[in-house]
Amino acid sequence: MRGNRRLHWRRYRQIIGVLVSNGFGLLLEQLGIFGYLHLRHRKLDPGSVEAAANARLSVGERLRLSCEQLGPTFVKIGQILSTRPDIFSPEIAGELEKLQDSANPFPFADVRQVIESEFGQPMEDVFAWIDPEPIAAASLSQVHRAGLPTGRTVVVKVQRPGIKAGIETDLSILKDLVGFVVNRTSYGDLYDFSGMMAQLERTLMNELDFRKEGANADRFRRNFSARPSKDQAQGVSVPVIRWIYTTDRVLTMDCVVGIRINQIDELEKAGIDRSELAIRLCQDIVFQVLEDGFFHADPHPGNLLVGEDGRIFFLDLGMVGELSEKKKKVLSNLFIGIAGKNSYRVTEAIVDLDTLKRRVSLRKFEREIDHLLDAYLSIPISEIQLGPLIAEIFQLAYRHKIRIPGEMTLIAKVLITLQGITEKLDPDVNLLVIMQPLAARLVRRGFSLEELGNDLQRGAGDMKALLQQAPPILLGFLQKLEEDDYDIRFDLKDIDKVQKHFDRISNRLSFSIVLLAVSLIVAGIIVGSGLAAGNEPSLLRLNAIILRASLVVAAVIIVALIISIFRTKKF
Repeated sequence: MRGNRRLHWRRYRQIIGVLVSNGFGLLLEQLGIFGYLHLRHRKLDPGSVEAAANARLSVGERLRLSCEQLGPTFVKIGQILSTRPDIFSPEIAGELEKLQDSANPFPFADVRQVIESEFGQPMEDVFAWIDPEPIAAASLSQVHRAGLPTGRTVVVKVQRPGIKAGIETDLSILKDLVGFVVNRTSYGDLYDFSGMMAQLERTLMNELDFRKEGANADRFRRNFSARPSKDQAQGVSVPVIRWIYTTDRVLTMDCVVGIRINQIDELEKAGIDRSELAIRLCQDIVFQVLEDGFFHADPHPGNLLVGEDGRIFFLDLGMVGELSEKKKKVLSNLFIGIAGKNSYRVTEAIVDLDTLKRRVSLRKFEREIDHLLDAYLSIPISEIQLGPLIAEIFQLAYRHKIRIPGEMTLIAKVLITLQGITEKLDPDVNLLVIMQPLAARLVRRGFSLEELGNDLQRGAGDMKALLQQAPPILLGFLQKLEEDDYDIRFDLKDIDKVQKHFDRISNRLSFSIVLLAVSLIVAGIIVGSGLAAGNEPSLLRLNAIILRASLVVAAVIIVALIISIFRTKKF
């Protein structure tokens, strides 16, 4: 990464300078960033720190200002981080939500250059006409109305020139800094910086590939058409992608006219039933999460239009979430546990989501979940706000070092956003009440004969793979045994303690053997001398002298052995 730092040194200094100017210098110093980059804190405009402190800005406000000052990449990063209620407090997440994905429009000449570069022909040969005035300009792209040669009116989304290179530079710098924090500081054990960095990179790079956004739209349309009821299938939609006019940097879709879902007065004038609209929106997002396992990850009011016929159009499908079958079931158990105020079920669901699978104190965690749910015992289920509650549960899990997958925290953010929209449309509509039947159905479906058959089929596939892979592995092992081409190593824990224990045993055994030997010798001398001496007084005196000498020698040997054993302190 040293070469990377030399190449982008000015941007490194700019990023660190903006963070320092907004009052994050002490944090950077604690992380060791200044030493890592060989920067001096004092050279990075400390006067602005005092200005920020005097203005008494909150941490969230200063973090939002930093993202705005650092440009499009950090605006997107701030928006993505606002979806992590498990890490950031509601105040900080709320400030990051205020980051507007808007920017000054870039010149129409640049729009022409991008289109002609992508299609390899003059812009007039691609589109019959295109409005020079953009409908909207964002950090990554801007949108123009245009006409196809067939006469159809479309919307053309054009990527901002040079934005991809700038984002790749910023991501490279952030990966370098995150790698330092994870590998060389204790903070890496507290937060999943690497996981957050991977999520940021994946999300940003996906949003830069307009073909992926188009593919997401097609997948949503297929899922919508598979809804169980005709009303649900016809009640939601996405703009049709015109693939002939779409590339990595240009996205062309049908033009959709409608009312933003938070424009209550306009909805009233159009005669749209707001309560029915709120229920339909909740039902479809619940279906996206629990049934499809593929959901819109940023359903804010700007991305939701209501057509004249009441259909809900989902726009801007660059940011999506995806769940496996297992995670859908775990999430359903979590929702059912919350609805039933069952702390054990909630705890089991959270632990099943843990990406690290480390041992945690489940009893303590369950007690804290129990206390959290107790606060909702006096509240009817119809009044429980599901999004904030899940965010609190995820925060609690994080404090217990349980790592929640990024897509799950994304769901918490989606539910919080959805809660805000439905409250404006109809405060009586409750997300948990709508979600509970579908979650229960998904759990019951896991015990159906069809699902059990699918599980058996998947298990049979695993067994087949095991049977295929086991023989060559076993054969290779046996060949190594035959050729003596193997090493056997034992890793004994606390080997020093084991060795000391054996030393004590051997010393005691030696001591016992010496005592036994001396006793036998002395006994033999006594018996032998008694038999040989008979009634001769001179032999008796000689035997007595020999006996005394033997006892003295034995005593000396025993004392010496005792001293040597106690010197080693292993007795």
